[in-house]
Amino acid sequence: MAPSVSSTSSSSSSTNTASDPDTPSISRSSTSSSSGTSSSSNTPPLSPTSSVSSTSTSTSTKAGTAAAAAAKLAAKRSLVPARWTDCSVRTLGMAECRDAALTLAHAFAADEYAQYVVADDGVGAGVGVGDDDDCKRGGGGGVGGRRRRSSRGGLTAEEDRWRLHVDILTYTVASHCMSGLVTAVGAECDCVALWVPPGKYLDGWWTQLRSGMWRLYFQLSPEGKKRYFDEILPRLNDAKAQVLGDRDDDAWFLAYLGTRPNSQGRGYAAKLLRDMVARADAEKRPMYLESSSQSNNAYYEKFGFEVQRDVFLERGPVPIRLSIMVREPRVPGYEAACARPSSLVKKFVVGAKKLMG
Repeated sequence: MAPSVSSTSSSSSSTNTASDPDTPSISRSSTSSSSGTSSSSNTPPLSPTSSVSSTSTSTSTKAGTAAAAAAKLAAKRSLVPARWTDCSVRTLGMAECRDAALTLAHAFAADEYAQYVVADDGVGAGVGVGDDDDCKRGGGGGVGGRRRRSSRGGLTAEEDRWRLHVDILTYTVASHCMSGLVTAVGAECDCVALWVPPGKYLDGWWTQLRSGMWRLYFQLSPEGKKRYFDEILPRLNDAKAQVLGDRDDDAWFLAYLGTRPNSQGRGYAAKLLRDMVARADAEKRPMYLESSSQSNNAYYEKFGFEVQRDVFLERGPVPIRLSIMVREPRVPGYEAACARPSSLVKKFVVGAKKLMG
């Protein structure tokens, strides 16, 4: 991101100047001595070397001040909105759909689930895929497999899979822009989160049509259609309904959370999570996600999420595990509905204990 690069360059420049042994410096005592030269004859005059040193330092200081002023003026003239560059959380619309999709595509390029959904017919995900703290996935919208195509325009098979990977995420981001919520940090959508608000759905005909999700039916191979329609969607939908129960329509659903590789390690993902955590707590609503790796599970646990169960995708040679995680709202006096037995159940248990003595 431009501000970060600019800030880093400025910091580096000042550090090099301070550590350079050839750079002249002026201390408070030398300045005092210089002024005493004109008032006292007992003070030895400044040597030519000291004079040159003082002049050089003054020139260097003026140059640095001028450079800083020029940088400040350039920043004022920038066409990039200030809200985008101060790392604040913002909501994205359809105009930034492609940028957000590319961020997620790069963030999940090595993710096991992402590889599973774009694999060739009869080929599962790769093995031994690592994750970064700023590359998190909560399940939601993917596709099983890819259509088998001959290479077009000189594209290799890997490039062809990459294009399909980007297409899938472009449709997914577009559907969330229309019927969900997309939040981001950074001028170039450096970190993106896709949310499905309580009571919202992405399977409406207008959302499917405008987002391009309908194209997946024609892009997927026969195996891909089986993975998507017969495995992924039913298993994830059933798991969500079983885990949340009556609160299925009352939870915030995190579908994707990812950061561009060159922007990772800056806490962007945590900022997007905290932003929605605060909102969910204020609304007293649970949060739900499907994590695609154990390292991600540990990351989400820092924000109060807990693993409820695991779901396995098994149409490839290596099963893909998705961990279902839920975060209960942190509100004084609130108890998790899914963990609190009803009064009827309590009465039944107490009555059974009395009958059994």
